[in-house]
Amino acid sequence: MRGAVLAGGGARRYGGLPKGLLTVGGGRILDHVAGAVQTVTDLRTIPDSRPGFGSLGGIYTAVTAGPEPVLCVAWDMPFVPEALLSALVAGAAGGGYDAFLPESSGRRGLEPLCAVYGPACAPAIARRLDSGDLQAISFHADVRVGILSLAEVKAFGDPDELFFNVNTPADLARAEALSRRHG
Repeated sequence: MRGAVLAGGGARRYGGLPKGLLTVGGGRILDHVAGAVQTVTDLRTIPDSRPGFGSLGGIYTAVTAGPEPVLCVAWDMPFVPEALLSALVAGAAGGGYDAFLPESSGRRGLEPLCAVYGPACAPAIARRLDSGDLQAISFHADVRVGILSLAEVKAFGDPDELFFNVNTPADLARAEALSRRHG
C-alpha cells in the first residue's frame, strides 16, 4: 500500500497560505499527517499529473502514480490517528473494494479525503475531471465502494475531530484548542 498526503488547492478560505504548514500543538499539520501515513504505508512526493483540479485531481494523481492501492489523507487534518489509518488499510485489503472510505458525521456522510483508492478508480475519476465535476465523491457510483462504519470510526475518537480540517483562521484556533484539550 502506498500513501499520499493531498497537499494542494488555493487555500482561498485561508488567504492563500499553505494550510498544512501551519502549526497545531507545536508542530506543523503536514508533519503530523505525513508521520501518521508513513507508519502504515510507503509515502513519496509527486506533483499533480493534472494540476488545477483540486482534491479530486490529487486523488487521481495518487491513484495513477503506481499499480497498488493508495491511502490518501488531506494535509490539513491535524487529528487523524495512525490506528484509524491502519483500519482503513486493513479494510481495503480484505474487502475487494475499489475505494474504501470512513463514514463520517459530515455533510457527505463519508470522508473522501481520508480514504484508500485502488487503480480501478482512475478511469472513473478521469471521466469526472474531463467533465469538470470535481466533487471528491462524484465517481463513487462507478466503482465498488466499501465503508468503515461510523461505529467503527468512533472507536478511534469523535469523527468531527478526527476529520477536522483547518480551512480558516477560526479553524486553526479551534484546532489549537482541541490540541490543548487532548494534551
